[in-house]
Amino acid sequence: MLIAFFRTIILYLLIMAGLRLLGKRQIGELEPGELVLTFMLSDLAAVPMQDFGIPLLAGVLPICTLLALSMLTSRLSLQSLKFRQIVCGTPSTLIHEGVIQQKAMKENRYTLDELLEELREMGYCNLEEVRYAILENSGQLSVLPWTKYAPVTPQQLGLDVGEGASLPTVLVNDGRILRGNLRSVQKDDAWLSKTLAGHGLTSPKEVFLLTIDTAGTVTCIPKEPS
Repeated sequence: MLIAFFRTIILYLLIMAGLRLLGKRQIGELEPGELVLTFMLSDLAAVPMQDFGIPLLAGVLPICTLLALSMLTSRLSLQSLKFRQIVCGTPSTLIHEGVIQQKAMKENRYTLDELLEELREMGYCNLEEVRYAILENSGQLSVLPWTKYAPVTPQQLGLDVGEGASLPTVLVNDGRILRGNLRSVQKDDAWLSKTLAGHGLTSPKEVFLLTIDTAGTVTCIPKEPS
């Protein structure tokens, strides 16, 4: 049992390192090669974890080989546009100037029902509203509507709304003070205690989330009673 425990830990850490090479992507955003790599890594790791008669090296070596191949492919994709097109493919235009490209849809085996469903999910119930629809390499559909159907922006209305406040900084996370973030916004424990008191709280342990943005707006969410 102890051998199984350590074999599982080693393979788990190795697979996690491999998945980190793919970057922070969701499964639906993976390129075809990355998706194949993910499936192969999981299969290769499962065999030596279940069959103790197989040497651990027999599972580790193929995994390392695949990871090295993935890194090489990524490097070549960065250096060569043609290689990137071969490995990753190219986006396909399914709607061009409001006209459905039936040939492109057949080549990508993309049905009309799938197209209409994706457009509805993006808020376009009528094909006449769409100027361009592009099927990306990840399988996601990018849509550009005609100008008259596009959302109105403050710039079009001639409004000067400014950039507003930046992303809030988390100061307390589930009862824990993030000291580094507190120093980065030039606040101290005295300010924190005063802020908590203003929200009827006496200790950071009572706080579920506390944030502050560049405009000085504080958001405090207390913990719910357990």
